[in-house]
Amino acid sequence: MAREKTVLVLQGGGALGAYQCGVAQALTAAETPLDWVAGISIGAVNAALLAGNAPQNRIAALETFWDRATVRSHALDAFTTWTPPRLSNIWSAARTTMTGAAGFFELRMPSAAMRPPGSPGATSYYDTAPLKQTLLELVDFDRINSGDTRFSVGAVNVETGNMTWFDNRDTEIRPEHVMASGALPPGFPAVEIDGALYWDGGLVSNTPLQFVLESQDGSADLCIFQIDLFPARGDCPATVWSSTAREKEIRFSSRTRLNTDVLLAEHEMHQAARRLARRLPAEFRDDPDLKRLMNGARDPRICIAHLIYRRAPAEMGSSDFEFSQRSMRLHWQAGVEDAEKTLAHADWQARRRGKELIATFDLGE
Repeated sequence: MAREKTVLVLQGGGALGAYQCGVAQALTAAETPLDWVAGISIGAVNAALLAGNAPQNRIAALETFWDRATVRSHALDAFTTWTPPRLSNIWSAARTTMTGAAGFFELRMPSAAMRPPGSPGATSYYDTAPLKQTLLELVDFDRINSGDTRFSVGAVNVETGNMTWFDNRDTEIRPEHVMASGALPPGFPAVEIDGALYWDGGLVSNTPLQFVLESQDGSADLCIFQIDLFPARGDCPATVWSSTAREKEIRFSSRTRLNTDVLLAEHEMHQAARRLARRLPAEFRDDPDLKRLMNGARDPRICIAHLIYRRAPAEMGSSDFEFSQRSMRLHWQAGVEDAEKTLAHADWQARRRGKELIATFDLGE
């Protein structure tokens, strides 16, 4: 049986990214190896904190970042302990809007709306300079660039509108690559890399899953933990507030089934080409077109554990920018619990015994 490589696929979702940290904590406790980590937006930040630290230091780095980002909420948390959770979340989101998140982003003064066109700070409401300093402090970029763990983040070229993937197999990763992946306009400014400006990769695709599936070379089977922050499925909204939240879930959710269906069709084509090659005369078997259709001697087996954060009743459309310490801990713990359920589930433990080339497991509920 081929070696199985472990891949973390981290979706974008702002403050909800603490859920991914909980999953990472559970995987670390289970001594799950980390061969490849790919992220978009806040998933890119978490990916850098994971790939840019030794295994024994990864969770501490995540905790430092997230404690710092929510530190300004301590007084508010104490004041709102007696308030209904939904009202507390509204106040917390409003605080983030007015001040930012420590070590991450801060409100521009004067506002971007008050600045002349083309002047510094005129294109975004917040300054992300604090994030660069935090990344330089908490992430060992030499470690990322060593290639011990494959690292991939996606961003969108502002001028072409095309998705660009920065991968440590062919790019020297710097803080700017991580920041570009999370530069969601008009909140955050575009990030310049080698003369081009980039925005948040979630504008084109909020999940790196397709990139991972297209970039694997077939040399090993893949065990993918796809950690999503927005569910594709959900209830019909009953209020304008829940409509906002549901719209955001649909817009930013991953299309796991679409990606896996496309990949399965490609695998079936590869197998058909290999069967055809065996029936052809020897002089045709080295034809370049046939080899391209065959895509090597085998296709990898791919198992995807789909872990999805599902919004609590008190959370609304502001949950992705509600950086309270209390909510962060709730998201983190939800990630721990979902990952532990998945790892302990009999179906997941028997995942390699089936005959399917591609299998998806949603076992966290």
